[in-house]
Amino acid sequence: MSIFEKLESEVRSYSRGWPVVFDRAQGSHLYGEDGRPYLDFFAGAGALNYGHNNPVLKKALIDYIERDGVTHALDMFTVAKRDLLETLDAKILQPRELEYKVIFPGPGGANAVEAALKLARKVTGRESVINFTNAFHGMTIGALSVTGNSMKRHGAGIPLVHATPMPYDQYFDGVYPDFLYFERLLEDSGSGLNEPAAVIVETVQGEGGINAAGLEWLRGLSDLCKRHNILLIVDDVQMGCGRTGPFFSFEEAGIKPDMVCLSKSLSGYGIPMALTLIRPDLDVWEPGEHNGTFRGISPAFVTAAEAMRTFWSDDELEKSVRAKGERIGAALQGLADAYPDAQLTAKGRGLARGLEFQSGELAGKVCAAAFERGLLMETSGPDSEVMKLLPPLTLSDAEVGEGLEIIDASVKAVLGK
Repeated sequence: MSIFEKLESEVRSYSRGWPVVFDRAQGSHLYGEDGRPYLDFFAGAGALNYGHNNPVLKKALIDYIERDGVTHALDMFTVAKRDLLETLDAKILQPRELEYKVIFPGPGGANAVEAALKLARKVTGRESVINFTNAFHGMTIGALSVTGNSMKRHGAGIPLVHATPMPYDQYFDGVYPDFLYFERLLEDSGSGLNEPAAVIVETVQGEGGINAAGLEWLRGLSDLCKRHNILLIVDDVQMGCGRTGPFFSFEEAGIKPDMVCLSKSLSGYGIPMALTLIRPDLDVWEPGEHNGTFRGISPAFVTAAEAMRTFWSDDELEKSVRAKGERIGAALQGLADAYPDAQLTAKGRGLARGLEFQSGELAGKVCAAAFERGLLMETSGPDSEVMKLLPPLTLSDAEVGEGLEIIDASVKAVLGK
């Protein structure tokens, strides 16, 4: 591993917790160059919802490359883009009675967020954006301004302005009514709160600690935005594409955001791709006003369209995610009940699950013990205190069982019971 130590920046992070050189991957497993398999409950931080090198998507990709399909196209019209848009409309938007226009903002989730924030300010003529405690929206300056984590914010090196944090669901453990502080500030002309252009929210905060907002809270937020003429942006970069069960994580709440940010598992294959979906009447861009060199990566369009046809032509994957998620959630709750003195908290929705410990040190030790046993998991939360599970949505029941056995042994090894 000396070449990594010699040349790669100190900013690297995942490789510190998993000091192994990976060589290949298939389905729910990564393999070290020595051939050792690792069950992957990380899935590219949610970028591999359909597993590594899914064979259906791989065939579509290889066929496209072998016929010399266009790879790089900026925002030109291509067969691959047309197929993507037609499939998105037919398989995702129309069945959910959603009417959105599509921005191709660039290859990553932060690009999708930046486009949404920029357009919200252009449409409304306002500068301020409301975000939430423990939010994470990306590492570019605009996305960092609406992110909560202090370590990540400090990396900006400049003041992060034009954004105001509000309490996320259960931030005060139910002591105060939802949106009491937010609405009071909005309605009080002496509050000093600038009139917001938009609210940006994750329905489940992944990096923030697997904090799942209640459906009533999400409905209340949507209603508040409508009453005060504020645009609602849902950041579905990590929790979209089926992570919580439905394709969009906000579907269960019955809300229709003004804008939706998508990336990570959108391509289905781990190829960079992002979209910002917007209400048609918000499409007030001038040609070229928002652009990017890598907003037309056609191989990603090919695998994205194939993923939508394969996994979203019926509700089988959604039902599977719900069932496996409930199984994992019950197992995590069982661990919390088995170690009452440790004050563990099971968290999450669908196949975004977490177990919160009293310290980041304990959560880190459990993840390290799991790695020794052949399971990849990361931590999240403001102090890395949550053991975070984001397995591929396509993992088998046997793989769920295998992962849960390793987690149980790892918690036992750390907590000493």
